[in-house]
Amino acid sequence: MEKFKSYTLGQLDKIPQLSGLSEEQIEEIKIVSSIYPFKTNNYVLEKLIDWNNIPDDPIFRLNFPHKEMLLTEDFEQLKQIRATGTDEEIKEVIYNIRMRLNPHPAGQVDLNSAYINDDKLEGIQHKYRDILLFFPSQSQTCHAYCTFCFRWPQFINDLDFKIQSKEIGPLLEYLHENPQISEVLFTGGDPMIMNSRVLDSYIEPLLKVDSIKTIRIGTKALSYWPYKFTTDEDAEGMLNVLAKVTKAGKHLGFMAHFNHPVELEPPVVKEAIDNLIKIGATIRTQSPLLRFINNSPETWTKMWEKQVQLNCIPYYMFLPRDTGAQHYFAETLERAHEIYTEAIRNCTGLASTAKGPVMSMTHGKVEILGVKDDLYTLRYVKHRDDSKTFKVFTAQSISPKPMWIGDLQEIKSEIMNY
Repeated sequence: MEKFKSYTLGQLDKIPQLSGLSEEQIEEIKIVSSIYPFKTNNYVLEKLIDWNNIPDDPIFRLNFPHKEMLLTEDFEQLKQIRATGTDEEIKEVIYNIRMRLNPHPAGQVDLNSAYINDDKLEGIQHKYRDILLFFPSQSQTCHAYCTFCFRWPQFINDLDFKIQSKEIGPLLEYLHENPQISEVLFTGGDPMIMNSRVLDSYIEPLLKVDSIKTIRIGTKALSYWPYKFTTDEDAEGMLNVLAKVTKAGKHLGFMAHFNHPVELEPPVVKEAIDNLIKIGATIRTQSPLLRFINNSPETWTKMWEKQVQLNCIPYYMFLPRDTGAQHYFAETLERAHEIYTEAIRNCTGLASTAKGPVMSMTHGKVEILGVKDDLYTLRYVKHRDDSKTFKVFTAQSISPKPMWIGDLQEIKSEIMNY
């Protein structure tokens, strides 16, 4: 049985594989990790990263922070203050840089919060009419951290940034007052970091809410620690808790994050997927399009087709959100559309189910349907206002290299009724 062993910034010197890196490379990881949280584990280090291809290995880029994730001026300022400043001066610089990185994009705090009698409910977000996001406090970490993660503020040990709930009572009350909600999405962090006993304390009460038809789990455990569902001491207990969902006649949706085909190769991944399918879970996959990690049509075609072979359903190709190191990971919108289109064209039919490229922004999820010169045809896959879901509209670039919806300006059209 594999035993989980994690490494954070404080244990960087205990990672044997890093002995081949230069002192400068190690120092760069430390500097950037003072802004973006770092965490890896023995499975990622031993099974996923090709240590003969550093620093260009895609999983290394996915897991280990690197210099280019910070703007040059921010990196140099941080490097200097770490060498010469006091602890308070260092904290101030770190805080100011983080605030410039838009820690809570798309109205997560202001627009998505849920309320009962004007009292804000902690750890609950209600953006769309029928779906609610739930952030259990015990799930606000992961088996390893992704460098692109738009939820990086969840992991920096600052309660002012963190979204979390320490009890289920307010969630149940809110669901009873809002019977139009049919889906609850457990998110984080990673809900699969919880043990079966803790997860059961949340799942069991939800199964008694008749209006809830679907429970979703947003997780990267199948990639970063698949033993969670195979040989872990708690694996059987976890599968038994999850099985309660389907036994109760509700849909169990596993929203699995896979960013590169390499993550699908270890045999234990297939075993974990098979075990989840046996208990009735439906596994849908999603990932952002990321420069230096998966920004080629061939990578996506290979990944989607392998996922179908493993009985998973390709679901979304996202674009990196306007937070953190978006400047480093994002392709232009035109290039993103080209990659998606070519990847889909090369897929077999059942592997071409993923929507994309999709931006998850303030009003909803926006899909790029077409690009011609500086004009973009877009569609809301999902909108806060149900009447605008699937509405098509046109926008024009207001930036020489648009990488986000904010780089476009909508062209109003009565014909499109928008």
